[in-house]
Amino acid sequence: MLPSGPTLPGHVLVVGVDGVRFDFLAAESAPSVWALGQAGFLARVPVDEATPTWSGPCWATIATGTGVAGHGITGNDLTGHRLAEHPDFVTVATRAGLPTLLAVSGWPPLALPEDGGPLFAEATRREFSAVPEAGLDAWDAADEATTAAAAAILAAEAPRVSFVYLGAVDFTGHATGSRAAYRAALRAADQRVGRLVAAVRSRPSGPEENWTIVVVTDHGHLDEGGHGGREPEVATAWAAAAGPGIRPGVPPLITRQEQVAPLVLAAAGW
Repeated sequence: MLPSGPTLPGHVLVVGVDGVRFDFLAAESAPSVWALGQAGFLARVPVDEATPTWSGPCWATIATGTGVAGHGITGNDLTGHRLAEHPDFVTVATRAGLPTLLAVSGWPPLALPEDGGPLFAEATRREFSAVPEAGLDAWDAADEATTAAAAAILAAEAPRVSFVYLGAVDFTGHATGSRAAYRAALRAADQRVGRLVAAVRSRPSGPEENWTIVVVTDHGHLDEGGHGGREPEVATAWAAAAGPGIRPGVPPLITRQEQVAPLVLAAAGW
C-alpha cells in the first residue's frame, strides 16, 4: 500500500519517456507532465552512482525495483541479466492474474528476445512498433503508432497495469544534441503523454477505477548529445505521478529509481 493509502486496488499507467532532461521540464515545454506534478508530484530522481547512465540498467532498475547488483544489467545489451530472480512489474502483475499491457516503441530488448531481452518478460497484451530505418521521422512515427495503439487499448479495456515506452526524445538527443529538435521531440512526447492520460480519464467509470498515472525517464542528455557519464544533466532523471493515495504538497513517493516498481504494484493492489 502506498504511504498515504489508496483504499481500493486500482489501475496503473506507467509511461516511460526515454532520455528527457529534468531541467527542460516546465509548464510551457511539458504541460502534461507538469499537470501530473501539480496533481501529485514531479520529483528529481538521481541515477544511483552504481548504475551506468545507459537505458538498459536504468530501465531495468525502474522495472524491477532492484539495482544493478540485483538485476545484473550494466549496458544496453541485457545479456547476463538476473530477471528470473527480479522480474519486472508488468510480469509480476501478469503472473498475479491482472490484465496488463506492454506497448513499446522502437527499442527491441524491452519487449522482444533480442540483445538479451525482453526486459518485460510477460504481458497480457503486447504491442511493439518497430523503427524500420534510423531517423527522426521514423522514431516519431513509431512513437505515434505506439501511442495510438496504447490509447485505444487503455480506453476500451482498462488493463490493471500498463507500461508504454516512447523513445524518440532519446534518439533525437543522440542525433542532434539537446537543441531545437530535442525540445520539439519533448513537446511531441508530452502531447502523447496527454493523449494516454486522456484515454484513461475518458472512461465512463474512470474515477471509480482508481487510476494512478506515473511518467518517468531513465537518464538525461549532454548539451551536445549523449550520455553514459555522471554529469548532472545526464545523471538526473525524474518521475511524475498522480492518483489516489498521492497527495500534492507532500514529499514525493519516488526519489530513487528503485521505488517506481513498488509504487506501481502497491497502487495495483499487489
